[in-house]
Amino acid sequence: VQLVESGGGLVQPGGSLRLSCAASGSAFSIYAMGWYRQAPGKQRELVAEIVSDGTTNYADTVKGRFTISGDISGDNANNTVHLQMNSLNPEDTAVYYCNMGGTLGGTWVDYWGQGTQVTVSS
Repeated sequence: VQLVESGGGLVQPGGSLRLSCAASGSAFSIYAMGWYRQAPGKQRELVAEIVSDGTTNYADTVKGRFTISGDISGDNANNTVHLQMNSLNPEDTAVYYCNMGGTLGGTWVDYWGQGTQVTVSS
């Protein structure tokens, strides 16, 4: 399974960015797909995810500003998710990683993208 991310960059405070993640690969029972981020000196944290039943989950710090969308199919790896980020502030600066988690042959697996830098600065 491969995850290819796009859409990061530099934006001024109050601005917007849209991240996209396209997954491809072999058969895989997906549970959820989403975005994590890691700022310098901090642990990686969940930003937003979409579960195969359509449920979405957000970190408290991004609720009302970020929106995750996508088409999650539970029986293969060919899915795409997007993260619309509005009202960005400097605290959103981090490397954003796409993640897809689920089961393969009864074993839980996590796949990660290579990461895309988001910098919010004036």
